[in-house]
Amino acid sequence: MPTLNANGIRIAFDTAGDPKAPPLLLVHGLGMQLTAWPEEFVDGLVELGFYVIRFDNRDCGLSTKFEQAGVPNLGLAWIKSKLGWPLRAAYRLEDMAEDAIGVLSALGVARAHVVGVSMGGMIAQILAARYPQRILSLTSIMSSSCRRGLPGPQKKISKLLARRPADPANIDSIIDHGVSIMRAIGSPAYPTTDKLLRKRVARSVRRSYCPSGVARQMMAIAASGDRCALLRTITAPALVIHGANDPLVPVACGEDTASRIPGARLEIIEGMGHDLPPQLAERLLALIDAHARGKMLPDSTPRLFVKQ
Repeated sequence: MPTLNANGIRIAFDTAGDPKAPPLLLVHGLGMQLTAWPEEFVDGLVELGFYVIRFDNRDCGLSTKFEQAGVPNLGLAWIKSKLGWPLRAAYRLEDMAEDAIGVLSALGVARAHVVGVSMGGMIAQILAARYPQRILSLTSIMSSSCRRGLPGPQKKISKLLARRPADPANIDSIIDHGVSIMRAIGSPAYPTTDKLLRKRVARSVRRSYCPSGVARQMMAIAASGDRCALLRTITAPALVIHGANDPLVPVACGEDTASRIPGARLEIIEGMGHDLPPQLAERLLALIDAHARGKMLPDSTPRLFVKQ
């Protein structure tokens, strides 16, 4: 896997498609490696005529780990956030956005479409707001503005995320734990087969397993606060996609995000949870392609939001 220097760290990346085609940057979510993007999703974007760029966020995959920063106390951080106290983190989402800009610069890409999922959607929002000259369009999927008062994960999901593998030293136990999480947050109407789900989780765990990095990324989200004011400054064409049945980042978060971006389109997909199921690949690809090309699908009935 190739790496590059960006924003003072080493970042693992991968590209697919014709470098002369319109660039499209994929930014994944919490603890998710570049290999977590479904193959049918990446291949589909290439077939649609995009030059696809993926990378491992800092503290994830094969990119630089911030182990010297230690493991944050997330329980204490949660209490402080509820009290409105400032949080100290090894880095913030703004730093991760600068990593992404660094990737584009290192690859000689002046402007790109950006598609972010979950935490990656938060990073993509920052990119569109702070680097408007570098972003052709924004697609924020199953993400949030992080406004205080928005609903959080379902209780059963929060409890599951707080658990550790039965045997943290055993790779099969780690994989079992990962599969249980992905199954719980997945799309109820579009379940991924057990075989494929386990294959994906096993590939990620064997490539890199860094739970402390996930904790530091969670701290980065908490310490970065909300982006309500920032979202109002976005001028790039924006598409917000959210699953109606997302148990991790409820659909109200997607609705809130879209309402704060001037002219944003909101697509709510019934039966979709917090994943990118194979059954929805064609629909998601069509939405992203039409949005990037400034078109609207004939059968699309998006909600339109304008700046208040």
